Amino acid sequence: MSQTISKSAKQTQTIAAKLARQLSGQEILCLTGELGSGKTTFIQGLAKELNIKDNITSPTFVIYKKYKAKNNLNFYHFDLYRIQEPQEILDLGFEEIINNKKNIIAIEWSEKIKDLLPNKNIIYIKFEYLDKNKRKIIIASKK
Repeated sequence: MSQTISKSAKQTQTIAAKLARQLSGQEILCLTGELGSGKTTFIQGLAKELNIKDNITSPTFVIYKKYKAKNNLNFYHFDLYRIQEPQEILDLGFEEIINNKKNIIAIEWSEKIKDLLPNKNIIYIKFEYLDKNKRKIIIASKK
């Protein structure tokens, strides 16, 4: 487990880029934290390091977006803020997505589907809002 204090959006993205360099496929990044705590900013840093050129925004209304990443990988960005029941995500083919070795998955509001997540390849990332620019980021993995 690691804990870091980020003092800016740019620093949050740098922390994410460092993590992205360690990803090789079939990892699930579970991001938790209140609105405005830095989850999407972190995902933007991940995506940039994975050579994704698109502008990354939260897919709140479409639930997820898929991007082509480096090394023939796919990057899935889920935002579960608006889902009511875990079943909603299963209807979108979630099990196939998480079982594909070519996919890296980042899930905002992952606590809403905690019972659907596998017992391996999980990286938990918790964001705590400290002040306007500062965030505590705690990263823990489950191999």
